[in-house]
Amino acid sequence: MKILVLGAGKMGAFFLDLLSFDHETAVYEKDPKRMRFTYNCQRLTTLEEVREFHPELVINAVTVKYTIPAFEEVMPYLPKECIISDISSVKTGLRDFYMQCGHPYVSTHPMFGPTFANLSNLREENAIIISEGDYMGRIFFKDLYSRLDLNIYEYTFEEHDKTVAYSLSIPFVSTFVFAAVMKHQDAPGTTFKRHMRIAKGVLSEDDYLLQEILFNPYTHDQVAQIREELKDLLEIIDKKDAEGMKGYLTKIRKNVDEN
Repeated sequence: MKILVLGAGKMGAFFLDLLSFDHETAVYEKDPKRMRFTYNCQRLTTLEEVREFHPELVINAVTVKYTIPAFEEVMPYLPKECIISDISSVKTGLRDFYMQCGHPYVSTHPMFGPTFANLSNLREENAIIISEGDYMGRIFFKDLYSRLDLNIYEYTFEEHDKTVAYSLSIPFVSTFVFAAVMKHQDAPGTTFKRHMRIAKGVLSEDDYLLQEILFNPYTHDQVAQIREELKDLLEIIDKKDAEGMKGYLTKIRKNVDEN
């Protein structure tokens, strides 16, 4: 299959490396310097080269802020039958875009990233395939993710957004709060250092991505739960309520064990 990847960032390069030995691949990237570490693929810098490549599948791996603009830019140069796809963690506006784009489409979300995941061993990582897309496109990504030993789930766009609100907004907000109140430690403990590494990783993400995850319409209720839990915990601390603390620790240990 002829596959065009939009964007030569970390995830774009990951998909190129993954696909280039079994498919004819190309990458479209406006900044030639970002293509320095891509190999075994065609490097395209103009839209006419995109037309000449004549892709059968496009994987949009640009920053989430530019996902739809990147589609709009290349679509006039794609064959009508070309399947377009995204791997965005934020699907805001994508369903409506796909409905009127005139191309078969498939939307997926690899629930991992280069910041924390071990890309050479993804056995414990997950991927979501949106069930509303093109059948053959879904089969392609299901086969691809299966070969990576990922755990695959099929959700609608709405179900995906609810899952992201839970699985990303809670750890992100918790990390933000840690980063907001922390101060320099000359001799930090192991737990502090681990939290610091997580904070640096999360905050290295694109600002627009972090914003859109938190602006997800389902995020508010998740963050409100954190606020209620902090309120209950602070009350236990203020009262120095030993029995209350024991009960609270029992509750959260059970929560962790069940997950």
